[in-house]
Parts: sequence; structure tokens; C-alpha cells
Amino acid sequence: QVQLAESGGGSVQAGGSVRLSCVASYRRLCMGWFRQAPGKEREGIATIASDGGTSYTDSVKGRFTISQDSAKSTAYLQINSLKPEDTAMYYCAAFVVWPVTGGICSDWTRYNIWGQGTQVIVSS
Repeated sequence: QVQLAESGGGSVQAGGSVRLSCVASYRRLCMGWFRQAPGKEREGIATIASDGGTSYTDSVKGRFTISQDSAKSTAYLQINSLKPEDTAMYYCAAFVVWPVTGGICSDWTRYNIWGQGTQVIVSS
């Protein structure tokens, strides 16, 4: 059973930065980050494939960067220029895939393995 463990959330001032980490117990994964703000539906933010291919939802392009350390089976989400509206529970997600073909990792609907979430609170 694949397990994901997030870390790195916390309370941050607007304009600051935070880096979230997600350690996976398996390597042949597409990995992604989702978030759910209070009173809103969960939304996909960014995905990364084992070959390094990335995708982002339009609203976060330019401020969010997803990356990975394949040797550590870890995905990261760097968030810069934080805004109060970035306040949310951030979830790491994944699905097992091999080989990675085309843009399969950018399909939000395929993600079926979830971490417990890490809270980010941005104060103005």
C-alpha cells in the first residue's frame, strides 16, 4: 500500500514563502498537490511525472513550483508571494503508473492515493 506523508505547512505572513514536502513509500508514481480552502471544493494545483514533466492550474502559475527528488521519492511544492487566499489544507496525492506516457500525470481525476494534508495559513 502506497503511503504519502506531507510536511512543511504552517502560519506565514502574506508575501512570504513556504515549501511543502511529500515523501512517498513507492517510486513509480505520478505525484501532485491539491488544496482545499475553507468552504471551497478541493482543487488540483500542480503535478509532476517521474520524467520531470510538470503541469499547473492556471491560477497558480508563476508563484507555485513543483519539483521532486526521485532518489528520495519526494515531491515538493514551493509557494512564493503568499496571499491570504492561499490559506488552505494542502494535500499530496499520487497514483501508480509505469511507464509514464504523454501527459498522463496531468489528469487530476486519476489521483487516488492521498496524504493526510498539511495546513497553510497566510495572514495579511
